[in-house]
Amino acid sequence: MRSLKIINSSILYNRLITQLKSSLLVICDENFTQTTRPHALKKFSSLVRHNPAATEFFSKRRENSIAINRSDIWSGSRNFTQNPVFRHGRCEQKQSQYRNFYTYSHEPFHPLKREPKWQTADEAVAIVKSGDVVFIHGAAATPLLLVDALTRHGITNKLADVTVCHIHTEGEAPYTKPECDGIFRSSSFFIGANCRKAINAGRADYTPIFLSDIPLLFHRKIINIDVALVQVSPPDKHGFCSLGTSVDCARAAIQNAKYIIGQVNPCMPRTFGDGVVHKSHFDCMVDGLASLPEHKPKQRSDVENTIGKLIADNLVVDGATLQTGIGNIPDAVLASLMNHKDLGIHSEMFSDGVVDLVEAGCVTNTYKVTHPGKITGSFLVGTRKLFDFVDNNPFVVMCDVSFVNSVPVIAQNPKVTAINSCIEIDLTGQVVSDSIGTKLYSGVGGQVDFIRGAAVGRDGLGKPILAMPSTTSRGESKIVPFVKQGGGVVTSRAHVHYVITEYGIAYLFGKNLRQRAYELIAIAHPDHREALERAAYERLSCMPSP
Repeated sequence: MRSLKIINSSILYNRLITQLKSSLLVICDENFTQTTRPHALKKFSSLVRHNPAATEFFSKRRENSIAINRSDIWSGSRNFTQNPVFRHGRCEQKQSQYRNFYTYSHEPFHPLKREPKWQTADEAVAIVKSGDVVFIHGAAATPLLLVDALTRHGITNKLADVTVCHIHTEGEAPYTKPECDGIFRSSSFFIGANCRKAINAGRADYTPIFLSDIPLLFHRKIINIDVALVQVSPPDKHGFCSLGTSVDCARAAIQNAKYIIGQVNPCMPRTFGDGVVHKSHFDCMVDGLASLPEHKPKQRSDVENTIGKLIADNLVVDGATLQTGIGNIPDAVLASLMNHKDLGIHSEMFSDGVVDLVEAGCVTNTYKVTHPGKITGSFLVGTRKLFDFVDNNPFVVMCDVSFVNSVPVIAQNPKVTAINSCIEIDLTGQVVSDSIGTKLYSGVGGQVDFIRGAAVGRDGLGKPILAMPSTTSRGESKIVPFVKQGGGVVTSRAHVHYVITEYGIAYLFGKNLRQRAYELIAIAHPDHREALERAAYERLSCMPSP
């Protein structure tokens, strides 16, 4: 374990003494633990012994195991002349309604010497005030009981300018309704169906960001979370809860939030990995028994089954590491892999189709480099079948999305086959995935993370795949001459390798624009190929050719 970084040069020493006249500067490593504390404090105290406020503070800290807010440690801005109130493992400012805390290791896994309060949902969310930033746990872990209570609290007490930040959430998202305009403003990092209308109407916001980068918003204080609303499994005999189906950026939110409220739900599966949180890190807990939101598979079309079979038969090999999303095409791919062997799963999310492959003996994770022998994920979307599968199952590891979607981490695994979808692609290979023209639809998500991770795989055998039907439900071509006005290019043409429709596979890596247009027109719907050829000639001033 690394300990405190002790300032020992004369120049920095003099600078430190100057700063201590107004406040105590504490420089602390992220992994500072109770083990290194006595030795480190002894050294550091020798540097600040001439400052009475610092001496008094450290004396009380030794006696009472006092801790300070982690954000103040990084900024060095705490002024100890403001007469803080010391309690079990926390340092409170009288002027603050929040009981801010700092755990020595910056790690919610480590127990603190304190207990959470047990309250009703309405009592718990009463801590939220106007102007606060509230984080909401996402996907199947959306704490619907707390969300409803928060909305009632905002309306009843006439709050204003409360920011609600989240990835994709389930339920109705009542805080986005017109009657909540001015009270709440949703800020989505990925757009779900429940927020799409409000965002396109201007009542809510969307932040384009790679899924892997979302935790950085919290760690770097670009977004300062006042209250975090999460859903967890009940504490075990040691006091540990689990974030269950959604670790994603929720772990980072817990690490940085000033106040944490947990909806304790016995229906939430206990998962292994980064989602383990000790109950002592919660300020408040609420009993909230409720079924988790489910996404049942839809009936797949012949086109989707054809695409799935094309990918499975031509691009997925034995021993490959798979990333798949949710939807009919990923499900069609998984359903077509029943004769494959020793597949691995490393994906930001996965659904019920993975369970079928595990039960068939196709997924063993034998050749994975990261978490060998185990499925790696960050959040889940599926049915009770999937939730029961991951419950208390060491075969599945749920990790922080900054790890799962890290390009260098992805690239370590063998034969990474990343399967993603898109809304449209132009003749040069620009991929639109988050919008339909000016209308925002979903988000950046993890598409670029995995497309790049597969492309730069260490073994050189990765396959970044973009799969889609050749036409929309209205018969319009998804391969277009130009991106629609206002359309968001999520994946650049330089990132694209494989594009697949029901008419075949186009390989674009290393191809010039003329060749790309030729490859893409060949997999377009026959009804649109002639028009695409004319458009390609007008755009490129030459005919597409191999």
